[in-house]
Amino acid sequence: MASIKRRKKNTRQRAGTTHGWGAMKKHRGAGHRGGRGNAGSGKRGDAKKPSYWKDMDRYGKHGFTSKSVVENRPINVGHVASTVDRLVREGKAAKGKAFRVDLNALGYDLLLGTGIVNVPLDLTVGRATAKAVEKIEKAGGMVTQTTPKTVKAGKAASDSDE
Repeated sequence: MASIKRRKKNTRQRAGTTHGWGAMKKHRGAGHRGGRGNAGSGKRGDAKKPSYWKDMDRYGKHGFTSKSVVENRPINVGHVASTVDRLVREGKAAKGKAFRVDLNALGYDLLLGTGIVNVPLDLTVGRATAKAVEKIEKAGGMVTQTTPKTVKAGKAASDSDE
């Protein structure tokens, strides 16, 4: 098979002034557009500065890290009630007069009161809201809270004896 001699692209473009880049001004370096990406606006480049001022998260430090934050892993009573059959199948809950579930063992430490409870539940959890306890007891179950009242941050147990 005979090969076709094809001229190189740059020799074909010798007559065309812009070499396939459209208008003359388009094919220039990054300096023509003020740098690549978000470059610039150190001192000059006044046209870019207002767009940087808009974004106040761009510069400086923001906020602080609280030392007294307590991380909660909450769960709603409606979610517990709707998944209790699956928990029994998986061996994570026991069935008796009421379904017995240890939420601490499942990694939850706060019981919230959103949802509908239509089965009796016997739950063990670190803390529970009043609404959650009310709904569980209304359905014929009970809630055991295991976490005692927390001591204020910075106070040691020995300080309270004085």
